[in-house]
Amino acid sequence: MKIGILCYPTYGGSGIVATELGMILANQGHEVHFISSNLPARLDMTRANIFFHKVQVENYPLFKFPPYDIALSSTIYQVVKLYDLDILHAHYAIPFAYSAFYAKQMLKEDNKDIPLITTLHGTDITLVGQHPSYNKAVEFSINQSDAITSVSESLKQDTLKNFHIKKEIQVINNFIDNKLFDVENICCRDQFANKGEKILIHVSNLRPVKRIQDVLEIFKNVEKSINSKLVIIGEGPDMEVINNFLSDNPELITKIRLLGKVDDLQRILKLADVFLLPSEQESFGLAALEAMAAGVPVISSNAGGIPEVNINGKTGFVADIGDVETMTKYAIELLSDEKLLAEMKLNAKENAELFDIKNIIPQYIALYNKLLEK
Repeated sequence: MKIGILCYPTYGGSGIVATELGMILANQGHEVHFISSNLPARLDMTRANIFFHKVQVENYPLFKFPPYDIALSSTIYQVVKLYDLDILHAHYAIPFAYSAFYAKQMLKEDNKDIPLITTLHGTDITLVGQHPSYNKAVEFSINQSDAITSVSESLKQDTLKNFHIKKEIQVINNFIDNKLFDVENICCRDQFANKGEKILIHVSNLRPVKRIQDVLEIFKNVEKSINSKLVIIGEGPDMEVINNFLSDNPELITKIRLLGKVDDLQRILKLADVFLLPSEQESFGLAALEAMAAGVPVISSNAGGIPEVNINGKTGFVADIGDVETMTKYAIELLSDEKLLAEMKLNAKENAELFDIKNIIPQYIALYNKLLEK
């Protein structure tokens, strides 16, 4: 197959999933064409069967804002025509499904009808899609797609609740390659914690929705009972929240390690005892899944699709959003019971296998083939 993938180039969840999906498909022999404003962050252009097409936007003095949607539609049209693509896969409703619809209309003028799949990732439904300026366009784009997928059952239900959707939404979960987490751990635990200390870890883009203040408060409470360290991986606007917390709690400065963005996330995750994810909103919870693949149980909120990944009482514990007290209690219980901790580490690893590429990618390929057979 010749597949066109439309996605954001950033480190956000939709861009990562789209990029990983495309590279896996390319490894399987499919020709994959990425169309985006810039080269996607994780895209390896040295691999066979990978192509990248940058959307060029001209900023004429007449335009107060560059017309990216029009440029995107034109680029999609040109790439489909030039490379004779078989199918388009839009990751995120706006602008990709919207622009792909208009590209399809242009292609029909040339007697080319190409199926479009739209994968809903989260904020295109729960945030962007709720804004009056975009609501109807998002709904229209979804309904004009030939197939619709959602990364979680929770997001599917949010979509059906907030929009009038006329077509079936198929849940195809996010995925990981579990083999990447079966690495030899060359990181030494004593680089992050002293003997006898437990390690709690949090990974995110440090936006307000991730509730980093809750992470810090949970750790502060846990550390009173359990000798431990907190490792925070990521960068973002709420770094100031962390700095203010450390100013108010100077006794914890040596207990909290800030790593920023890292390339060897899998090896660092494998050192941890507990992963903290108290998010206010998560369409799926990919960070939790990555922790579980590394054999780390998760203490999380019940936001969005997280409970579909982190099974309460099995792979970790789930509490209400903002319930720092309960999350603290769960963390202390887990870190105080070595038998329970070992059991949940095994359960976490086992559950992560359900979301492995070998189980998820065939669902996308089956959907592609189904559309192409029509």
